[in-house]
Formats: sequence, C-alpha cells, structure tokens
Amino acid sequence: MKKILVTGSLGYIGSVLTDYLNERGFDVIGYDTGFFKDALLYPPLFKKTSFCDVRMITEKELENIDVVVHLAGISNDPVGKLDATLIYDPTRVFSLGIAKMCKKLGVRFVFASSCSVYGIGGNEKLTESAATNPQTFYSLNKQQIEEDLHTISDKEFSPIALRFATVFGSSPRVRFDVVINMLTGMAVADGVIVLNSDGEAWRPNLHIMDVCESIKRAVELDYRGGELLVLNVGSDENNLKIIDIARTIQRVVPGCELKFLSENPNLDKEGLIRDRKVKQAGGDTRTYQVSFEKIGKVFPGFRCKWNVERGVKEMVERFTALSLKHETFKRKGFYRLQQLEYLHGNGYLSDDLFWLKNPHSSLISSKTEGSHCE
Repeated sequence: MKKILVTGSLGYIGSVLTDYLNERGFDVIGYDTGFFKDALLYPPLFKKTSFCDVRMITEKELENIDVVVHLAGISNDPVGKLDATLIYDPTRVFSLGIAKMCKKLGVRFVFASSCSVYGIGGNEKLTESAATNPQTFYSLNKQQIEEDLHTISDKEFSPIALRFATVFGSSPRVRFDVVINMLTGMAVADGVIVLNSDGEAWRPNLHIMDVCESIKRAVELDYRGGELLVLNVGSDENNLKIIDIARTIQRVVPGCELKFLSENPNLDKEGLIRDRKVKQAGGDTRTYQVSFEKIGKVFPGFRCKWNVERGVKEMVERFTALSLKHETFKRKGFYRLQQLEYLHGNGYLSDDLFWLKNPHSSLISSKTEGSHCE
C-alpha cells in the first residue's frame, strides 16, 4: 500500500482529495497549517491531518512516504498591502526544498500547478509546450516552481506537474472565490448572479472529482522520464466563456437574475465578489483556451467525467439541501484572500504569513518553533 503525504490537506482540494485517495486503498496523511481549518460548509470525513507549516518540514516527516502530493501554497493575490515577494518567494523556496528532500529520499513528487500560467492566449488551444505568460504573482509562482523542478529532474527523480484548469465543485472547505462556485452559490443563496467582469473571457474549467482522479493517476504512474512531466488537466468541453457559465447556471436555477458589478458596485458591499485583478472597465485580460490531448495519452483512458452543467446541478442540490443562505455564502472563510487579510490584519499572522497567535497553538508550528507535525 502506497503511503501518500498531501500538503495543504485542509484546503479546498485537499479536503476532498485525502478522502478520495483513502477510499481507494492508499495510506494517506495530511499536513496543513490551518488557515482554513474551521471554514467548513459541511463535515469532512478524513481525519488524519497533522497541523504543521510545510515550510518547516524536515526529512523526518518524509520518512516512509512513497509520494508527496504538493498542494500547499498561497492560492490568491494580492493580499492587502503585503509585499508579494514576502509571500511567493518563500513558497518557491519551500516547494523546491521539499522536492530536493524527496529526491534524496527516493520519494516521488506530484505538484499542483495551474493553467493560469498561460495568462493570455488567442483563439488557439494551448498545449503544454506553448509559451507561458502569467498575469498574476500566483501564476508566476507556479511557473517558477515548475522551472525549479525542471532543474533537479533526472532519471532517479522525475516529478509531475499537473496544470489544473479552474477548479469547481463541492468541498467541505468550499471556495466561493472561484468563478463557478461563486456564481452557483450566489444563485442559490441570493437568486441573482453578479459578474465582476463583462464575462467575455475564456476559462478552462475542471471539476474537483476529476482533479482527484488525475492526482490518483499521477500517484500510480511509475514515471521515470528524466524530466519534469507537465500535463494540462481538464477537458475541451469545459473551455467556456464566463458569460456562458452564468447562463448555464440560470438554466439550472430558474428565475435567477444576471447582473454586472460594473453597472452597480453596490451589489458587492462586502467586497467579496469583486476581483482586484479585473480592470475597472469590466474587462478581464486573463483569457485563454487550453488543449487537454496529452493527458489522455499519458494516463490511458483518462477523461473528465464532469462537465460544467453536471457540476452546477450537483452543487445546487447540495447547497439547497444545506439551506445555503446569504450569510453563509458571504463567510470570509470561504474566500481565501479575505480570510488571510483578516488573520493578518488582526495580528494572527506575520507579514510573511507565519502564525503569531492562533487558535491551534498547541498543534501548529510557528516560525520559531521548528518542525512540529503531530
């Protein structure tokens, strides 16, 4: 039985992936610093998470591990007035550090990257060999980590980078700051869809269960190609304009109105819907379509089983069953940027996002305590 370590196990994807792998016969443990521990929409099943900051991991924590699935990192930007280099440069450093320890110990390494590294594309579908053009610090960070993994890859250590499309779907620690989840949650809770752009930007989309299956395939693959294997993860069917996603949700939630934030800024008084990376004029420069041909060849028989409409229907059913209300939908814990800003602004986190004080102080390592994963 393979022993899998999932970093970032209490995040949006990690909260689903750990259970997914566990149910399929893997021995799974999780590490997480706990920024979103209590941001729960419904109870998770997986319990084997150690509270620790992965920046403090040593070789001891990697002993007897077969594969590290590296999800941990900062998943949104900008974070208030913080210097992006204080947030993303350390993410690059600790990711490479963990990978180097894995190489030394003979542990395989699967990295959660992002299709957002493509940034801006034309009408063509971008393959893994296409030029990247990241538009945010987050996307640049993913690209840089990929570059670092390239430099240490060889026949003995051949990591895999999965470039995920924009993920959607239910999770115990749901994110309402990703487009499909946000629009679906809004439709159920408020009976309205508010777009923070003109909706004309293209996005590749990927259901969270297809994310989990792709990671499972990567864990199972005995890849020794001598270089970093990069795979786009998604499906052509889910390459969609945001406006078309909104219209799909309208079909699933009858009577739901479609409005635009640019026409009425008061629709987002809490500042949770507004995307700070979208220009005030309403356009979104991040637009790209992606080719997913390669992954089906590397993982024989792999295909995404969830299209956008099916995923929206599942979320609508779950949110309705949970009686999702406006107050729950707007909880800051479901919005990564706002949660981190709250923790930092109230003195819980340092400028480089280490805990200064926290509700899990007996469990989570601080910057000065060293490794403490229990």
